[in-house]
Amino acid sequence: MDSQKLRIGSRMSPLALAQTEEVLSYLRLGFNGIEFVVVPISTGGDRNKNTPIDRIGRGAFSKDIESALLDGKIDIAVHSAKDLANRLPGDLFIAATVPREDPRDVLINRWGLKFSEMPTGARIGTGSPRRMALIKSLRADIEVVPIRGNVGTRLSKINGSEYDGVVLAAAGLARLGKTDVIHDFFPCETFIPDVGQGILAIESRISDRDISLKLQEIDHCPTSLALKAERSFLEELGGGCTVPVAAYVMVDKDELILRSMAAVPDGSRIFRVDMSCSMDDPVSAGKELAVRLRESGAREIF
Repeated sequence: MDSQKLRIGSRMSPLALAQTEEVLSYLRLGFNGIEFVVVPISTGGDRNKNTPIDRIGRGAFSKDIESALLDGKIDIAVHSAKDLANRLPGDLFIAATVPREDPRDVLINRWGLKFSEMPTGARIGTGSPRRMALIKSLRADIEVVPIRGNVGTRLSKINGSEYDGVVLAAAGLARLGKTDVIHDFFPCETFIPDVGQGILAIESRISDRDISLKLQEIDHCPTSLALKAERSFLEELGGGCTVPVAAYVMVDKDELILRSMAAVPDGSRIFRVDMSCSMDDPVSAGKELAVRLRESGAREIF
C-alpha cells in the first residue's frame, strides 16, 4: 500500500459500488489522512450473463477481485459476503465486516400484492435455487422462472411478458435506496436467507499486517460472529454441494441463534434445524449445525 493511498477493489455494478461507498464511510473513521481509490473490476460472473447462477458457483463474482488483491493491484476488496467461495485463497482472509443490513428476501410484483395474495400461475423470477425451493414449498401453484441481471434489470422485467414479479434481497434494495418498491417481506424464521446475505466482507492479505489491524478496528463483532458461523456451516457441507441450503445466524445477548435448511429443488421436501449455543466458538457452532442438519434426514438429498 502507498502510505497515503488505499486501493479498494469492487465489482462494477451499481449495487457493488454503493456497497463500497458504505464501507468507505467506516474506513474513513479508521484510516486518517488516507486517500481512498475505488478500483472497479469486471468479474467472470458478471461477464458470463447466460449461464444460470446455480451453475456458475460461489466465487464467480469474487475470483477476479481476489486475483487483483493477490497480485498487489489493489490493497483490500469489498464483497457481498454471499459472493465469496467457501474457502478463500491462501493469503487472503475476511479482515472485517460492517453492520449487517436487513437479511430478508422480499417480493416485488406488478400488482403490488403480498405473496399469499399472488394469483395462481403467477411467474416469479429468481436465479437462486434456495429461493426457488422455498417459494415452491409455500406456493406450489406459483411458477418460478430463472432470471439474471443486476437489481435494476430485474426490476425492469416485472412489467414485461416473462415475469409478474421477482424475489430479491432486502439489503441490496436498501443500499440502492429502493425499499419503496417492496411489496412483501419473507420472514427469516421460515424463508431462511442465504449464507452471508446482507453482509459486506472486507478482504485483505494476511501478510499486510498493518492494514489488517486497522481494518479490525472497524469490524462489527456481531456481524463477524454470524458470518463465521454461517460460512463454517457451508464449508462443513462441502464445496460441491448443489442442493439448496441456507443458514442464518443471529447474535442475541451472549448467544448465537442458528437456523438452517436443506431442500430438494422443487421444494417438495425441506429439512430444517435450529439451535442455540454460546458465541465463544462460532466456527464450531456452524459445523455442528451442518452435522445436525445432515442427521435430521437431509443426508439423503446431499
